[in-house]
Amino acid sequence: MKGLAMSLVRLEKNNGIATVSLNRPDKRNAMSFALLRELVATANTIKKDKSIRCVILTGEAQVFSAGIDLADLNNPKNRAYAAWELLRPGQSLFQKAFLIWQELPVPVIAALEGYCFGAGMQLALAADIRIAHPQTQMSIMESRWGLVPDMGLSRSLKGLISLDLAKELTLTARIFDGNYAKQIGLITHVDEQPLAKAQALAEEMLQRSPDALMASKYVLDAMEHQPNKSLRMEKIWQLKLLLGKNSQLARKKDKNPEVQFQPRQYS
Repeated sequence: MKGLAMSLVRLEKNNGIATVSLNRPDKRNAMSFALLRELVATANTIKKDKSIRCVILTGEAQVFSAGIDLADLNNPKNRAYAAWELLRPGQSLFQKAFLIWQELPVPVIAALEGYCFGAGMQLALAADIRIAHPQTQMSIMESRWGLVPDMGLSRSLKGLISLDLAKELTLTARIFDGNYAKQIGLITHVDEQPLAKAQALAEEMLQRSPDALMASKYVLDAMEHQPNKSLRMEKIWQLKLLLGKNSQLARKKDKNPEVQFQPRQYS
């Protein structure tokens, strides 16, 4: 097992699975500006490492995240920095720190426990799959602080729940549990041990070609967010996979489970 030395985000790699843990347990993993920067740096590290085939997002001390660190946000220097980020062209730091997980060439699974509020909710939504403890407390909480969700929620929430329900949860900042989140389709699974469930799902994915995992993620995301391009992307990625080495290995592995895939060929 190898780790990346960061103070606020902990990255551990084990047999192709990268576990990314928010590491501010004394603050219930509230997201400071520094933590957001480390999220971007961690995701970029994962993107460059072709040995990583699946990512699990979680939080230390059995808490995902209580949301944005309001003390950090209220610091005058940070407020000025935030204003600049919101004014400049392109994605802000607040959007990039979350949407970058959607853009990774590997599946991302969020394991949710304790609190998943505000910014924590938006990070969970950026994952491909969400697994929550039934008693996880969840909320799109920004309106409670007089704010709007601005961390990519308008993209990451799209297609998960109906627009009227998205408005209701956002406008009320209501707190709900994992069972309700599963009922409305906001999460994928409810489990008493979400991290163990995420680990088992990641290991199941390791039995598939890393290039097929990447291409499938890209094509399915295009189906939701770029429907005019999705059919073309199907053809392009299928051609690439057929010409690649891991597709050949996948057919051999189907008959012999001992066959090992090569690192991801494409990005």
